[in-house]
Amino acid sequence: MRILFSIAHFFRPDSKGKHASQRKNPQPRIQALTQTITNLHQLFGKSQSIINIGQRLAFPANQPQGSQLDIIICTTQDCHLLDQLSLPSHFYQHYPTQAEPFLLGFECQAVLRDNLGKYDYYCFLEDDLIIHDPWFFVKLNWFTQQASDLSLLQPNRYEVSINNLTDKAYVDGDLLPRVTAPFQNVQEQAKLKGKIMGMPITFHRALNPHSGCYFLNANQMTYWSRQEHFLDRDTSFVSPLESAATLGIMKTFRIYKTVPQQANFLEIQHFGTGFLSLIGKQVSFATSK
Repeated sequence: MRILFSIAHFFRPDSKGKHASQRKNPQPRIQALTQTITNLHQLFGKSQSIINIGQRLAFPANQPQGSQLDIIICTTQDCHLLDQLSLPSHFYQHYPTQAEPFLLGFECQAVLRDNLGKYDYYCFLEDDLIIHDPWFFVKLNWFTQQASDLSLLQPNRYEVSINNLTDKAYVDGDLLPRVTAPFQNVQEQAKLKGKIMGMPITFHRALNPHSGCYFLNANQMTYWSRQEHFLDRDTSFVSPLESAATLGIMKTFRIYKTVPQQANFLEIQHFGTGFLSLIGKQVSFATSK
């Protein structure tokens, strides 16, 4: 399988900035982007081995699931940390632009479109999202086979900690229905049910389709690129950052996530604890019914 990843990366310290890309200390951002890139290669690349202890030889492992990966990192205005990454030069390509920082997601869309016909999956990631599941694309492919290419499964984004009130928190729970109502009808095919490895699983239309990423197969990417709204740079969903990442796919596909009871079926880690640390402060624990 051939997979193209486009990653939006930006860093510029700003004393008034509220995003991690604007913090004074660059080290957390360097760590996040490094892990984002390395995990993609280690999970989905072909350079995987198993050590045969008896023969003292390393043999190839996981080759049927191994993929050809290309990672293109989109930056803007020289506001990036690529020169501080300790990674092999072949791990990624640099695509510099002059875009507005929070519109980098649109530049990533253009990169994906310009590579139509070359890959089996076309993917977008913000630069602090880390996949840990080697069966990630197997699950995505299974879902589209069951639900059709017009249905898109988004991962549940989470944060982890050992020093807060909860060890793990999914950070993209429901928005008020009115927030996405102009762009999607969540009553259309509101739920899908299936069974995988003998376990029943339920998917529901996402009142919050944002995950800071998306993963489209070749048919889906081609279909989206042919829509009139493709690359219209509409920023009317939450903010320019969320719009660049999510509004286009929300206008195009029926977006699903697994229900909270099965949130970990398809998930992606958000580096840090910016959302999780709100629990017990701006966010309260719900009382049991």
